[in-house]
Amino acid sequence: MGQPRTGIIAAIATAPGRGGIGVVRVSGPGLLPFAEVMGGRRPEPRHAMLCTFREADGSAIDRGILLYFPAPHSFTGEDVLELQGHGGPVVLQMLLARCLALGARVAEPGEFSQRAFLNDKLDLVQAEAVADLIEAGTAAAARSAVRSLSGEFSREVRALVARLTELRMLVEATLDFPEEEIDVFRDTDAAQRLAGICGDLSSLLARARAGSLLRSGLHVVLAGLPNVGKSSLLNRLAGEERAIVTEVAGTTRDALRETIQVEGIPLHIIDTAGLRDTDDVVEKIGVDRAWQEIWRADVVLQLVDARCGETPADHAIAVRLPAGVERIVVENKCDLAATAAARFTQGGHVHLRLSAKSGEGMVLLHDELLRVAGWSGHGEDVVLARERHLEALGVAAEKSALAARRLDRIELCAEELRLAQEALSRITGEFTADDLLGEIFSRFCIGK
Repeated sequence: MGQPRTGIIAAIATAPGRGGIGVVRVSGPGLLPFAEVMGGRRPEPRHAMLCTFREADGSAIDRGILLYFPAPHSFTGEDVLELQGHGGPVVLQMLLARCLALGARVAEPGEFSQRAFLNDKLDLVQAEAVADLIEAGTAAAARSAVRSLSGEFSREVRALVARLTELRMLVEATLDFPEEEIDVFRDTDAAQRLAGICGDLSSLLARARAGSLLRSGLHVVLAGLPNVGKSSLLNRLAGEERAIVTEVAGTTRDALRETIQVEGIPLHIIDTAGLRDTDDVVEKIGVDRAWQEIWRADVVLQLVDARCGETPADHAIAVRLPAGVERIVVENKCDLAATAAARFTQGGHVHLRLSAKSGEGMVLLHDELLRVAGWSGHGEDVVLARERHLEALGVAAEKSALAARRLDRIELCAEELRLAQEALSRITGEFTADDLLGEIFSRFCIGK
């Protein structure tokens, strides 16, 4: 988006397609004359006004509601108009064209939210929460986004920044007045304060990591030899027949994807072709794609046949799996092996014995996937974090821990505290480069 642009902006704020109601949003300085032309008379602030929206020649475009929010009491902090008409794409385009003829320009993606941020109506976390709420894929993600939009996450970050700032003042006072022989750590319990900050940062980072799963989910790849039940497991997880299941080895030729929810966590399940050497050109392409998915996975469920356990061919697959990816061995078809569902550890890896066909042991799989995801029932206290939030919290936690280890070198301690404070301040936008702001807001939808 680059440097913030000024002037009057307008955009269709409702989703593309047909609906009962459509909204065109306008923001900018001095919109009262604009509103009078659009509505035919002077609107009262924050009162719904029924009017006919007209073209320059007086012909009617649509009949609807005009809402006028004068600055600074609006979403963007500028004068804002909302023109609510019928939700047809043609009539909304006509209404938008009329706004452009009156001097507005089409808003860029996220420009309304960016103006709200620049005018101190929202901090950066709250602005991002607007997009997160729109994009929420689960009820848990939506609730977390609402909490961030209300300022809950921001308040926690600012409280930590305030504590770091106070501690820095004490430390730097010691540096500035060494002749006073002030023992800042003894007289103010600075070491204990710093330990408390480190603990609270670690806790917030853990909640943010858990919350990041609500945004992106966990990518789970089903892998293994042909005919071990990968497609049956996908169907069982999805709750419907999504993949073709036959006794013929090599039935699955390409990756199949399905997203499910377990306790509000999105799990992106990817079924892949059976991993084996083959002369079939199409199947070979499927095997190659299977390995590509495996290298992108967060966790690999390696399916084996419970009747024979891990075979040398299964072991050959296991040794090729990426070292940094969690591997869970799923011993499928326990019903045919006449064994009960169970969880156990073998060779340093978790094994789950279950039946994709009957559903026996599926609860064990759900629990194990949540464990891998780091989800421990955080529920309402998670933070719907983005990657930049996690990075900043990680830096702040690291620098605070370094400061705690350098209490004997007060000048080094002071520098680590400064870096921790700056990292936290980047979350809410107090220290954020313009190019980063452009990147953040350009990912918003138009109209927000």
